[in-house]
Amino acid sequence: MPLRVLGIDPGLTRCGVGIVDVDERRRGRLVHVAVLRTPPDLAIERRLLSIGEGIAALLDEHRPDRVALERVFAQHNVRSVMGVAQISGVAMHEAARRGLSVALHTPSEVKAAVTGYGAADKAQVTAMVTRILGLAEAPKPADAADALAIALCHAWSGGGAAAAASVGETPAQRAWRAAEKSAAARRLGS
Repeated sequence: MPLRVLGIDPGLTRCGVGIVDVDERRRGRLVHVAVLRTPPDLAIERRLLSIGEGIAALLDEHRPDRVALERVFAQHNVRSVMGVAQISGVAMHEAARRGLSVALHTPSEVKAAVTGYGAADKAQVTAMVTRILGLAEAPKPADAADALAIALCHAWSGGGAAAAASVGETPAQRAWRAAEKSAAARRLGS
């Protein structure tokens, strides 16, 4: 039975959401992809409510087994980080309300998982997501492709590096494990 994962690329103006089914041979199939949008001039609480309702509707309609989000990382634009963190909290709340745990993946982990290179650019990630899922055209905008990449990254992680190592891995999956190990080492060193 395939594993269904909802990937979320959190953002306050554009929140990418992508749902994939991944089978035991790690083949992905697109279930749903969209971008939830809110206008910048809307009050923050209304924006959070709107995106939260969109995520809740997806969770209820598609019933994913797991939820994965891009991990918030430091940027110079504090306002942008705050919006991402707020949407991440809303998404975690909706997942927890349904008894689902949430996994967080860094951008480099996601890039390594789908391209084999942790510093891949958005065009490379989009191209690989399109290829992996056998799509006729690339998901647009990039937030949509990023959400699908997050979902694939999580599905391929198999619940952790040990599980991923027990099954035959692709070069991209080996690169993802290396990126995951490196990120863990950096966290321990700080």
